[in-house]
Amino acid sequence: MGQLTGKVAIVTGGGSGIGRGIAGIFAREGCAVAIAGRTAARLEAAAEEMRQSGAQVLAVPTDVADEDQVLALFAKTMETFGRLDILVNAAGSFDSGPVENLSLAAWENVVHSNLTGPFLCIREAFRIMKPAGGGRIINVGSISAQRTRLYSAPYTATKFGVDGLTHATALEGRSYGIAVSSLHPGNTLVERRQSVDEPMFDVDVIARTALFMVTLPPEANMFQAIVLPLEQLYIGRG
Repeated sequence: MGQLTGKVAIVTGGGSGIGRGIAGIFAREGCAVAIAGRTAARLEAAAEEMRQSGAQVLAVPTDVADEDQVLALFAKTMETFGRLDILVNAAGSFDSGPVENLSLAAWENVVHSNLTGPFLCIREAFRIMKPAGGGRIINVGSISAQRTRLYSAPYTATKFGVDGLTHATALEGRSYGIAVSSLHPGNTLVERRQSVDEPMFDVDVIARTALFMVTLPPEANMFQAIVLPLEQLYIGRG
C-alpha cells in the first residue's frame, strides 16, 4: 500500500511541468487523481502514462479561470471517485517585460490563470471538504512571492496574491480540518525552461516535497515550503 492509498486528489496544471510531476508521485503512492489543464491531448498523454502503473486517473480538460469549467471539474471528480482529500493548484501562466510595454490582455491572462483559478478551485474544495471533515490544499506559488525578478510584474503580483490567498483560506479552513499551504519552487526544469542557463533541479524535487506536505499527520500543516537549487540566487536577488 502507498502513502496515499484510498485518497483522491485534484491537480490543476496536471498535464505538464510541476503539476504533472506532483500528480505522478501521488498516483504512484496509491492516490486516485483527477488532472486538469487546458490541453486535452497533453492531459490524456499524462493520464495514460500514470495508468500504466495501475493508477486511477481522470483527465478533465479545464481552463481554471472559467467558473463553469471549474464547477464541471469538481463535479466530475466527485461523480467518478466520490470524495476529495487533496487539491493542488499548480496551473499557471507567465508573461514578462517592462511594465510600460505590457498589454492589459497579457496582465489579465496571468491574473486569471494564477490567481482567479486557485480562488475558484479552493472555493469548490471548501464546499466539499468542510462537510467531509477536512482535507489538504497546496497552492504552488514561487520564490517570486518573496524575491522578485526584473520585468515580472504580472507574475510577481499574482504569486504575492497566491500567498495572501493561502493565508486567508488557511485561517478559514483550520477549524474544519482543512490545511492550506504554499509550496514555493525555485528554478525547476520544466518544459519552457529547458534552455535557461541557471542552477536548476528536476520536477521530482518539488513533487517529493508536495508528497511530504500532504502525508503529514492531520494535526500538522507545513504552511510554507520554499525549495530551491542550492546555488540559486535568492538572498539578495533582484
